[in-house]
Amino acid sequence: MSRLPLTALVIVALFAGGSPVARAERLVVSLTNHRVMITSNYTGVELVLFGSVERDTGGATRGTPYDIVATVTGPRESLRARRKERVLGIWVNTESRTFVDPPSYLAILVSRPLDAIVGAETQRRLQLGIANIPFPELIHNDIGAVNNDPFRAALVRLMQERDLYSEKPNAVTFLTPTLFRASLSLPAQVPIGSYTVDVKLFSDGKLIAGTDSAFEVVKVGFEQFVVSAGREHGVLYGMATATMALLTGWIASVAFRRD
Repeated sequence: MSRLPLTALVIVALFAGGSPVARAERLVVSLTNHRVMITSNYTGVELVLFGSVERDTGGATRGTPYDIVATVTGPRESLRARRKERVLGIWVNTESRTFVDPPSYLAILVSRPLDAIVGAETQRRLQLGIANIPFPELIHNDIGAVNNDPFRAALVRLMQERDLYSEKPNAVTFLTPTLFRASLSLPAQVPIGSYTVDVKLFSDGKLIAGTDSAFEVVKVGFEQFVVSAGREHGVLYGMATATMALLTGWIASVAFRRD
């Protein structure tokens, strides 16, 4: 065998089976509860998101601290915002806008204010923050997203008043340089369905890692039995409801009958 092919084989072996290339950091996250159960006495609950940054053993330590941006998105459903105006002394709805499948719940948890973590262009590109998440609107039978629309601002304001939308700077706390936690509040009127948690890791204004998690909000107890019965057995549910109404009326007529 000539020396040139042997040298080439040695070089290929070094790249293929030699020392491994150092990998970037990776995120490991979890939640204290992946299934939230809604009962008749439910008044809200608080979940804790915790995680760690795992560095490769061969990687160099970064000189700048880490930042976390966590976006919690609830089930999507169409919502409508209406504008009221005073007409002849009466408040009436004069105009409305339908939003196509925006999140019914949205929480942004960050370790610092977003502007201190990344620039505005990166925020728009990665859809970080409520202002940069598109809300498609139905406008004259066309679907489009308008960030500066007053209807969008009104929808966000109303959802914030109901504690369904929130953006909290300094909500993520680093317990150590690589270990962090954040509290997530779910109000009493939290929607039922699946929730996604998207977590991004930044350092020195750059995205270096990301991961996601999920949890589910379900209704249990007698209320869920009634909802499931009405949804899965509509005819029987209707007949049972009508029978109960007739029976209640008959009992009331007997109880309050005048002789």
